[in-house]
Amino acid sequence: MESSSATPGVSTRREATRQKLYEAAVTLIAEQGFSATTVDEIAERAGVAKGTVYYNFASKSVLFEELLRHGVGLLTASLREAAERTAGQGGTKVDALDAMIRAGLVFIDRYPAFTQLYVAELWRTNRAWQSTLMVVRQQAVAVVEDVLREGIANGEFSDEIDVPLTAAALVGMVLVAALDWQAFQKERSLDDVHAALSRLLQGRVSGRR
Repeated sequence: MESSSATPGVSTRREATRQKLYEAAVTLIAEQGFSATTVDEIAERAGVAKGTVYYNFASKSVLFEELLRHGVGLLTASLREAAERTAGQGGTKVDALDAMIRAGLVFIDRYPAFTQLYVAELWRTNRAWQSTLMVVRQQAVAVVEDVLREGIANGEFSDEIDVPLTAAALVGMVLVAALDWQAFQKERSLDDVHAALSRLLQGRVSGRR
Protein backbone atom coordinates (compact mmCIF):
# COMPACT_ATOMS: atom_id res chain seq x y z
CA MET A 1 0.00 0.00 0.00
CA GLU A 2 1.62 3.20 -1.12
CA SER A 3 2.15 6.15 1.17
CA SER A 4 0.69 9.49 0.19
CA SER A 5 4.05 11.18 0.79
CA ALA A 6 7.67 10.46 1.43
CA THR A 7 10.57 12.33 3.00
CA PRO A 8 14.23 12.24 1.88
CA GLY A 9 17.05 10.06 3.17
CA VAL A 10 16.65 7.60 5.99
CA SER A 11 12.96 8.36 6.40
CA THR A 12 12.36 7.41 2.78
CA ARG A 13 14.15 4.08 3.19
CA ARG A 14 12.28 3.32 6.39
CA GLU A 15 8.99 4.20 4.74
CA ALA A 16 9.84 1.85 1.86
CA THR A 17 10.51 -0.94 4.37
CA ARG A 18 7.24 -0.26 6.15
CA GLN A 19 5.44 -0.38 2.80
CA LYS A 20 6.86 -3.85 2.19
CA LEU A 21 5.77 -4.97 5.64
CA TYR A 22 2.26 -3.55 5.18
CA GLU A 23 1.92 -5.35 1.84
CA ALA A 24 3.17 -8.62 3.28
CA ALA A 25 1.01 -8.40 6.40
CA VAL A 26 -2.21 -7.49 4.62
CA THR A 27 -1.76 -10.29 2.08
CA LEU A 28 -0.93 -12.97 4.63
CA ILE A 29 -3.61 -11.98 7.14
CA ALA A 30 -6.21 -11.88 4.37
CA GLU A 31 -5.13 -15.38 3.31
CA GLN A 32 -4.91 -17.11 6.70
CA GLY A 33 -6.11 -14.80 9.45
CA PHE A 34 -4.35 -12.68 12.05
CA SER A 35 -3.73 -15.39 14.64
CA ALA A 36 -2.31 -17.86 12.13
CA THR A 37 0.09 -15.33 10.60
CA THR A 38 3.52 -15.18 12.19
CA VAL A 39 6.14 -12.45 12.23
CA ASP A 40 8.54 -14.88 10.51
CA GLU A 41 6.08 -15.24 7.62
CA ILE A 42 5.60 -11.50 7.34
CA ALA A 43 9.36 -10.95 7.25
CA GLU A 44 9.85 -13.70 4.66
CA ARG A 45 7.05 -12.38 2.44
CA ALA A 46 8.46 -8.83 2.69
CA GLY A 47 11.98 -10.04 1.94
CA VAL A 48 13.48 -8.65 5.14
CA ALA A 49 15.02 -10.06 8.32
CA LYS A 50 12.75 -10.80 11.26
CA GLY A 51 14.61 -8.18 13.28
CA THR A 52 13.59 -5.56 10.73
CA VAL A 53 9.95 -6.18 11.60
CA TYR A 54 10.63 -5.55 15.28
CA TYR A 55 12.79 -2.53 14.47
CA ASN A 56 9.81 -0.89 12.79
CA PHE A 57 7.00 -2.30 14.94
CA ALA A 58 7.06 -3.47 18.55
CA SER A 59 4.89 -6.51 17.80
CA LYS A 60 2.63 -8.12 15.23
CA SER A 61 -0.35 -6.42 16.87
CA VAL A 62 1.31 -3.01 16.58
CA LEU A 63 2.12 -3.72 12.94
CA PHE A 64 -1.52 -4.56 12.24
CA GLU A 65 -2.75 -1.52 14.15
CA GLU A 66 -0.45 0.72 12.11
CA LEU A 67 -1.57 -1.06 8.96
CA LEU A 68 -5.16 -0.08 9.77
CA ARG A 69 -4.10 3.52 10.41
CA HIS A 70 -2.14 3.61 7.17
CA GLY A 71 -4.84 2.06 4.99
CA VAL A 72 -7.75 4.09 6.32
CA GLY A 73 -5.55 7.17 6.15
CA LEU A 74 -5.06 6.59 2.42
CA LEU A 75 -8.80 6.12 1.96
CA THR A 76 -9.56 9.28 3.91
CA ALA A 77 -7.05 11.27 1.84
CA SER A 78 -8.58 10.00 -1.41
CA LEU A 79 -12.09 10.97 -0.28
CA ARG A 80 -10.96 14.43 0.78
CA GLU A 81 -9.07 14.96 -2.46
CA ALA A 82 -12.16 14.00 -4.49
CA ALA A 83 -14.33 16.47 -2.56
CA GLU A 84 -11.78 19.28 -2.85
CA ARG A 85 -11.24 18.65 -6.56
CA THR A 86 -14.99 18.81 -7.20
CA ALA A 87 -15.30 22.03 -5.23
CA GLY A 88 -12.42 23.51 -7.19
CA GLN A 89 -14.26 22.69 -10.40
CA GLY A 90 -17.41 24.42 -9.18
CA GLY A 91 -19.38 21.23 -8.64
CA THR A 92 -22.32 20.79 -6.29
CA LYS A 93 -22.19 18.89 -3.02
CA VAL A 94 -24.01 15.99 -4.72
CA ASP A 95 -21.23 16.04 -7.31
CA ALA A 96 -18.71 15.93 -4.47
CA LEU A 97 -20.41 12.93 -2.86
CA ASP A 98 -20.54 11.21 -6.23
CA ALA A 99 -16.82 11.85 -6.75
CA MET A 100 -16.13 10.47 -3.28
CA ILE A 101 -18.09 7.31 -4.09
CA ARG A 102 -15.92 6.78 -7.14
CA ALA A 103 -12.75 7.51 -5.16
CA GLY A 104 -13.81 4.91 -2.60
CA LEU A 105 -14.43 2.32 -5.30
CA VAL A 106 -11.05 3.04 -6.89
CA PHE A 107 -9.38 2.57 -3.50
CA ILE A 108 -11.18 -0.71 -2.83
CA ASP A 109 -10.40 -2.00 -6.32
CA ARG A 110 -6.75 -1.21 -5.71
CA TYR A 111 -6.58 -2.62 -2.18
CA PRO A 112 -9.23 -5.38 -1.94
CA ALA A 113 -7.37 -7.42 0.69
CA PHE A 114 -7.05 -4.43 3.00
CA THR A 115 -10.71 -3.56 2.57
CA GLN A 116 -11.76 -7.11 3.47
CA LEU A 117 -9.63 -6.97 6.62
CA TYR A 118 -10.93 -3.53 7.57
CA VAL A 119 -14.59 -4.53 7.24
CA ALA A 120 -13.98 -7.77 9.15
CA GLU A 121 -12.28 -5.92 12.00
CA LEU A 122 -15.17 -3.48 12.32
CA TRP A 123 -17.28 -6.39 13.60
CA ARG A 124 -14.78 -7.53 16.22
CA THR A 125 -14.88 -6.08 19.73
CA ASN A 126 -12.08 -7.99 21.46
CA ARG A 127 -9.07 -6.62 19.60
CA ALA A 128 -6.38 -4.49 21.22
CA TRP A 129 -6.63 -2.02 18.36
CA GLN A 130 -10.43 -1.56 18.52
CA SER A 131 -10.17 2.00 19.83
CA THR A 132 -7.69 2.90 17.08
CA LEU A 133 -10.00 1.41 14.48
CA MET A 134 -12.90 3.52 15.70
CA VAL A 135 -10.78 6.68 15.52
CA VAL A 136 -9.57 6.10 11.96
CA ARG A 137 -13.05 5.01 10.85
CA GLN A 138 -14.45 8.29 12.15
CA GLN A 139 -11.78 10.23 10.26
CA ALA A 140 -13.02 8.75 6.98
CA VAL A 141 -16.69 9.27 7.81
CA ALA A 142 -15.99 12.84 8.95
CA VAL A 143 -14.92 13.81 5.43
CA VAL A 144 -18.38 12.84 4.18
CA GLU A 145 -20.03 14.57 7.14
CA ASP A 146 -18.27 17.83 6.20
CA VAL A 147 -19.71 17.72 2.68
CA LEU A 148 -23.20 16.99 3.99
CA ARG A 149 -23.03 19.88 6.46
CA GLU A 150 -21.82 22.23 3.73
CA GLY A 151 -24.72 21.07 1.56
CA ILE A 152 -27.19 21.78 4.36
CA ALA A 153 -25.67 25.19 4.94
CA ASN A 154 -26.03 26.24 1.30
CA GLY A 155 -29.56 24.84 1.00
CA GLU A 156 -28.66 21.97 -1.32
CA PHE A 157 -29.64 19.33 1.27
CA SER A 158 -32.51 19.19 3.72
CA ASP A 159 -31.70 20.29 7.25
CA GLU A 160 -33.61 17.20 8.42
CA ILE A 161 -30.69 14.98 7.38
CA ASP A 162 -29.08 13.03 10.21
CA VAL A 163 -25.52 13.89 9.21
CA PRO A 164 -23.54 11.25 11.16
CA LEU A 165 -25.89 8.41 10.23
CA THR A 166 -26.17 9.48 6.57
CA ALA A 167 -22.39 9.78 6.24
CA ALA A 168 -21.89 6.35 7.79
CA ALA A 169 -24.56 4.91 5.47
CA LEU A 170 -22.85 6.33 2.38
CA VAL A 171 -19.46 4.95 3.41
CA GLY A 172 -21.04 1.61 4.29
CA MET A 173 -22.87 1.49 0.96
CA VAL A 174 -19.61 1.86 -0.93
CA LEU A 175 -17.79 -0.73 1.20
CA VAL A 176 -20.50 -3.39 1.00
CA ALA A 177 -21.28 -2.85 -2.69
CA ALA A 178 -17.60 -2.93 -3.59
CA LEU A 179 -16.92 -6.11 -1.63
CA ASP A 180 -19.93 -7.78 -3.25
CA TRP A 181 -18.58 -6.66 -6.63
CA GLN A 182 -15.13 -8.03 -5.87
CA ALA A 183 -16.42 -11.34 -4.55
CA PHE A 184 -19.43 -12.14 -6.72
CA GLN A 185 -19.68 -9.79 -9.69
CA LYS A 186 -16.14 -9.46 -11.02
CA GLU A 187 -17.45 -9.27 -14.56
CA ARG A 188 -18.71 -5.77 -13.82
CA SER A 189 -16.46 -2.78 -14.43
CA LEU A 190 -15.75 -0.07 -11.88
CA ASP A 191 -17.83 2.25 -14.06
CA ASP A 192 -20.80 -0.14 -13.78
CA VAL A 193 -20.63 -0.19 -10.00
CA HIS A 194 -20.14 3.55 -9.75
CA ALA A 195 -23.12 4.19 -12.05
CA ALA A 196 -25.39 2.03 -9.88
CA LEU A 197 -24.35 3.76 -6.66
CA SER A 198 -24.57 7.16 -8.34
CA ARG A 199 -28.21 6.47 -9.19
CA LEU A 200 -28.91 5.67 -5.56
CA LEU A 201 -27.20 8.85 -4.43
CA GLN A 202 -29.14 11.01 -6.86
CA GLY A 203 -32.51 9.36 -6.19
CA ARG A 204 -32.94 7.99 -9.68
CA VAL A 205 -33.80 4.40 -8.72
CA SER A 206 -37.60 4.81 -8.92
CA GLY A 207 -37.53 6.05 -12.50
CA ARG A 208 -39.40 9.25 -11.58
CA ARG A 209 -37.60 12.49 -12.40
